[in-house]
Amino acid sequence: MQQAHDFIDECDSISALIDGHTGLDFNTVTQFKGWAIGDVIKHLHLWNIGADLTLNKPDEFKALMMTLMGDLVGGKSHQEMQNDYFAGQSHADIYQQWKTSYPDIAARFAAADPEVRVPWAGPDMTARNCIIARQMEHWAHAQAIFDVLGETRINTDRLKNIAHIGVTTYSWSFKVNAQKPPLPKPYVRLTAPSGDVWQWNEPQDDNRVEGSAEGFCQIVTQCRNVADTDISTTGDNAARWMSFAQCFAGGAEKQPEAGTRCIQK
Repeated sequence: MQQAHDFIDECDSISALIDGHTGLDFNTVTQFKGWAIGDVIKHLHLWNIGADLTLNKPDEFKALMMTLMGDLVGGKSHQEMQNDYFAGQSHADIYQQWKTSYPDIAARFAAADPEVRVPWAGPDMTARNCIIARQMEHWAHAQAIFDVLGETRINTDRLKNIAHIGVTTYSWSFKVNAQKPPLPKPYVRLTAPSGDVWQWNEPQDDNRVEGSAEGFCQIVTQCRNVADTDISTTGDNAARWMSFAQCFAGGAEKQPEAGTRCIQK
């Protein structure tokens, strides 16, 4: 399953970033909702554990979900939920656990049937989509770490997995915001990091989204406001979509305000 290899490459890029900063402070606060770098890693590791369990030990996954959802329903924030799960462990310890475990998780997904269905917090999904979702979440949350460390990320064409999720969740973005998805779906034309052109949906001169794959992925994962990217839209359907695009599950989330998330110098 190529997507499992893309996932491990995504994780490798994060570990290279963190290990490359001598004396990195995991308590450094990012521009993502006031989360510290350690909070981001904690979040990624927790849901990697979940993905590994749902593929290999579904009963243990269900027990984990009951615990985590119980915390959230009880009014705890994601940070509080994570802190409860990893109680007594330092950010540095959790980082090492994440770093040593993701290669094994990737190997188990690489050996799995890509079409086998696995349960998740929302609807069931295929193993392939599960590991793509893990890549997407790592790429999205890592943006906050790159930003706070003042680093420009060098992307590769494995970004296509995330762009595809972004395009195929067009209807979801409207539904989660209690709106009927307008048709037709916009034509999407993106320039890949390699210079290749990626296209989705029927070409339309009056209903389209264009720009870099990086900018598009930053919007659909809500790392950036559309105004802070090179993405251009034509037509009302495309403009509305880009104003609240959301490729991840959960309740409706608002795009960050323009100018609030950027590389810090």
